[in-house]
Amino acid sequence: MSGHIKKIDSIKGMAVYDDFEWSLSVRDTGNNIAEFKSLNILYGRNYSGKTTLSRILRALEVGCISEKYSSPKFRVSFDGGSIATQDALSSHGQVVRVFNEDFVRDNLRFIVDDEQAINSFAILGEDNTRLEEEIERHEADLGNEDNKSGLLGEFADAEERYKKSQKDHGDKLSELEGKLRDKANKAGTGIKHNKAFGDANYNVSKIKRDISAVIEDSYSPLTEEQVCKFYDLLREEPKSEIPESTYFHLNYSVISTKAEELIEKKIQASEPIQELLNDAALAAWVRTGRGYHQEKRDTCAFCGSDLPEGLWEKLDKHFNQESETLRQALETLLESIERERSRVPNLLNVKKTDFYSNYTAKLDSLTEQMLTLSASYIESLDEIEEQIEKRIDDIFTPFEFNASKSVEEDLNSARELYEELRSESNKFTASLSSEQNEARAALRLHEVFTFITDIKYDEEKTAIGVLNKTMGAARETRDSVKELVNAKREIIAELKTRLKDESKGADRVNYYLNNFFGHQNLSLKAIEAIPGNTSSGYRFEITRNDKKAFHLSEGECSLIAFCYFIAKLDDIETKGSQPIIWIDDPISSLDANHIFFVYSLINAEIVTPENYEDNGEIKKRDRFKQLFISTHNLDFLKYLKRLPGALNKNKSQYFIIARTDQVSDIKLMPRYLKDYVTEFNFLFHQIYKCAHAKVDGEENHDCYYNFGNNARKFLEAFLFYKYPNAVEGDDKLARFFGDDALAASLTDRINNEFSHLAGVFERSALPIDVPEMKTTASFILRKIEEKDPDQYSALLQSIGVEHA
Repeated sequence: MSGHIKKIDSIKGMAVYDDFEWSLSVRDTGNNIAEFKSLNILYGRNYSGKTTLSRILRALEVGCISEKYSSPKFRVSFDGGSIATQDALSSHGQVVRVFNEDFVRDNLRFIVDDEQAINSFAILGEDNTRLEEEIERHEADLGNEDNKSGLLGEFADAEERYKKSQKDHGDKLSELEGKLRDKANKAGTGIKHNKAFGDANYNVSKIKRDISAVIEDSYSPLTEEQVCKFYDLLREEPKSEIPESTYFHLNYSVISTKAEELIEKKIQASEPIQELLNDAALAAWVRTGRGYHQEKRDTCAFCGSDLPEGLWEKLDKHFNQESETLRQALETLLESIERERSRVPNLLNVKKTDFYSNYTAKLDSLTEQMLTLSASYIESLDEIEEQIEKRIDDIFTPFEFNASKSVEEDLNSARELYEELRSESNKFTASLSSEQNEARAALRLHEVFTFITDIKYDEEKTAIGVLNKTMGAARETRDSVKELVNAKREIIAELKTRLKDESKGADRVNYYLNNFFGHQNLSLKAIEAIPGNTSSGYRFEITRNDKKAFHLSEGECSLIAFCYFIAKLDDIETKGSQPIIWIDDPISSLDANHIFFVYSLINAEIVTPENYEDNGEIKKRDRFKQLFISTHNLDFLKYLKRLPGALNKNKSQYFIIARTDQVSDIKLMPRYLKDYVTEFNFLFHQIYKCAHAKVDGEENHDCYYNFGNNARKFLEAFLFYKYPNAVEGDDKLARFFGDDALAASLTDRINNEFSHLAGVFERSALPIDVPEMKTTASFILRKIEEKDPDQYSALLQSIGVEHA
């Protein structure tokens, strides 16, 4: 929207802002220049420079800047191109309203000097038209609570009935809550203590969330088989990668094709011996005997007769080269068959231990299938072998090859199935953690489903619902009467206190004091400037119990000042203008309850849109164009995050104002402070920065000079919660560092000597021993990681550091 403040481009010569440049300092994680948004929260410790920033905005409001700055320079840029500087304070064209100590001093001089008055202001209101008789009539209708007359008596009866119904409902609800609490975290039996469910932080909120899940129609209870399967999965440990089966290679097609070729091959002897052709067995006997006699004997080894002349030549012509070549090829093929047969048992070596348990059933089926297919495969090889041997026995007689049924394709399919299971198992290793998390969640929901079935949860909720309806009806009756009572009281109060419009400013302040902060005895009173003459105007005076108040506490001053500022946003110069509002640290000297009420007042009277009439139609609009709130209080910062739009990245922006020595800087608020709002994370971050900063880095000197204080405060908090027992003479630092006496001694020295001068002023004049600081910071981090790795990892995550 045009008119928004984009950024404070530069500040020079203004208190702790010596030479501030927005573009160099205020950048996001992507190194982009950040800008103000509709809602801006600024956090900074006292004296860090928050009020100085508010004075720049107040200068834009009042048109002048404090003379206490000798030569201030600043530049503020707006959407739409407008610029404001110390020399052009009014050219921006926006309505600006600033709450800071200058506003208090200028408008509420009574707080500074009780002899001074408070500036009055006029707000829109009505004329006083009520009569005393009308007040009396309304008071009679209101009645009396003591004798239970009128509306107050009716309200007392309704309140009593409501409290009884509330107790009945609360008792029944507490009974169910107790059952849920025991099931969630009771020692021994609670879900929190069941390691299978893996949630050591399980609590009542989580069991309620799980109950909401299991009562949905989409939820299906687990079967016993599924429960066993999930528990088996949780027992799994990550397995090594299963290598591909490279041994699997079938030669059946090659052997079969070759066998067919050789068995059906036709050959012929050069000069065949008919008798050997007719008798294959005799031919085999002669061929074998030939090997024992030729070129070895002259006589027959069987009968002793001389071998006839020309016998070998005759046999050579019968057993020619072609037949011998065929025989050799057939015998070679037999060797191939034997090798193939020997490979079959190891074609697919399935080791179930390599796989996860959820693959056992499929692997058993695959193993059984491989046994059957392997047997069939060997049978096919045997059939081919028989045909080859038959041809060898009758080498000159070809016959038709009988191809047996092949299981080669089925074996390849089995191997592909194995590879699929192997690949799935390997992938499962990568997803095992998420699978186990899903299994834990499923088992936990099953446990919750069984639990609500056992306790008849639906019947319990129905009974509670009936009691709740009864309580709701009683509450509606009570609230209806209470509304009548309140309305009547408001009418009476309005009739009694209505004055001229200018007096309404005091009424509005009192409304805030009474309704938001409960200060019934402290109020702002409108007094005529000339007593008895309403036309003379009004001044405001602070009263306590209808008497002029003196010696206000700091907290009372803060409350009155802030209520005055909020009320003044409705003055006739401001209301409806949608101003740019800057609120500087409004909770000084306030206790925790008042801090929350300040937040509530901001939420109700600034952030919540207001109603306005447009041509007879009631519409809503924002009360402000842009809102800035600064604070030094972490509790208040926590509440500010609840404001509507505070968590919307497009509407809100968070900043931290950090002071180093005498110079302050503005930066985007770090994640740990924005998300966690605790100094503990901040102190840890400072120690971490010191441990990892460059020794010679000019930009790191502040973390070394502040290290003593930061380390001392962090260890005080950390060791208190780690060792909460109060033992006299207990050296928690020594207990923490254990056997590492050097680390304990060095840390103790730095904590004591560099966070305090301890009476030795010379320490303040000596340079800091940077290596010693860096070493001690590393000692602290290393010991936290050693003692409590989970907390160390969480602390790193809170400051945006990944744990290596």
